[in-house]
Amino acid sequence: MSSTRPIRALLRGLEVLHVLNRHNGATVSEVAGEIDLPRTTTYRILETLCVAGYAYRASSDDRYRLTIMVRGLSDGFDDEAWVTLIGRQYLYDLCQDLVWPCAIATLSGSTMLVRQTTDHRSPLAVEKRGPGFRVSILESAAGLAYLSFCPKEQRDTLLEMLAKSKEPENQGAKNKKKVYETLVETRKRGFSIWYRKRRVANETSFAVPIIVEDRLLACLLMRFASTAVPEAEAIERFIPKLSQAAGDIADEFVRQHQRGPIDISVANSSSNAA
Repeated sequence: MSSTRPIRALLRGLEVLHVLNRHNGATVSEVAGEIDLPRTTTYRILETLCVAGYAYRASSDDRYRLTIMVRGLSDGFDDEAWVTLIGRQYLYDLCQDLVWPCAIATLSGSTMLVRQTTDHRSPLAVEKRGPGFRVSILESAAGLAYLSFCPKEQRDTLLEMLAKSKEPENQGAKNKKKVYETLVETRKRGFSIWYRKRRVANETSFAVPIIVEDRLLACLLMRFASTAVPEAEAIERFIPKLSQAAGDIADEFVRQHQRGPIDISVANSSSNAA
């Protein structure tokens, strides 16, 4: 734990930002009452935010409101990063339950980007993969799940882009009929399956979508040795837990948005303690 003393004025300023973010404007008294600060101190903080350009005081009702400059504070931290951070602890809990390695992946260009994994926590992960690992869209459970549940316009664009690619793993996109048959089956089933041959042991991967208010943000996946668990048994044991975790992550994402900016320090401390 750091011995550096926090700057109280900065902490108070951030608290004020949180209050203004939760309300459509607030008076000095309302802000002071919510965070239990003297009115004069609250007034100085609000006026400082106005000078810095992050807030303004409406002359019509004397309420302080945030400006568009606040959006700049979240640049570089998109919804995909946000859902990954929120989902980290759910991912660790899922791995502890299933034992097999789990991961969260999002679309990144013409590949799927693995943003978080539990390979380092799973004793059954033969190949240890870390965040930043990329997999093919058409040759991975994560990619097939994403294609199956993303909007039609995006799916068509992705498949057209992959069909023009010269990469060997993208050649399957040229057979649109076969691809769409696979996607229809995946969507109907509610999860994707992918089989991969490995030198040590062949792998089977499952993936389910993380959908927030009809918007696909990421995919939650797991992989296991094909010879260790029969597929029918794996579907019965693993899919309900994968789907439950994906739903929990989506629900928490909505709650975090409703409360305001995510508390990254809390998320990081909880994941480090796990």
